[in-house]
Amino acid sequence: MDFLYVKALHIIFIVTWFAGLFYIVRLFIYHVEAEKEEEPVKSILQNQYKLMEKRLWYIITWPSAILASLFAFLMLYQNPIYLEMSWMHVKLSFVLALYFYHFSCHKIYTQLQNNIIKYSSLKLRIWNEVATIILFSVVFLVVLKDAISWVWGVIGIILFSFLLMFGIKSYKKAREKKNWDKYERELLKKEKKEE
Repeated sequence: MDFLYVKALHIIFIVTWFAGLFYIVRLFIYHVEAEKEEEPVKSILQNQYKLMEKRLWYIITWPSAILASLFAFLMLYQNPIYLEMSWMHVKLSFVLALYFYHFSCHKIYTQLQNNIIKYSSLKLRIWNEVATIILFSVVFLVVLKDAISWVWGVIGIILFSFLLMFGIKSYKKAREKKNWDKYERELLKKEKKEE
């Protein structure tokens, strides 16, 4: 198979792999947040999320991970010169990190399928950013083809991630305050009616 076709297929399956990883964690967040709902809403939502997670995980995410890797190996087989380049070594390290991330998501997936909730929605929101950092790192490496210049891009995305985490925590506090204010207003209305 022509190298450019292999490369195109590799890129396509990388895109679908990351799409699956980004969306699966979003489903985990919704699944965990459904735990706070009253029955029967809680069961209905969690059963639906389990189904959506299963389809996404086994129909899109896992096959994409396998096919992206298969086409990557084929590219390296066709052009072994890549293995002599320092930026490729760093990229392969990030790919290994991505597989660790993928297996960690699989562990969370299995727990949620078995009704075991170990993580808060906030922790899962932060966890979701790990894939973003890996994606930025790999894209900078591949485009710049320089084992050093990618560092500045990664530093930028890490700073962006800290700002994002700060934004998530601020949003959570604002949402909790709004809910608390709403609760207080309802209590005051109730007290006035009783008087």
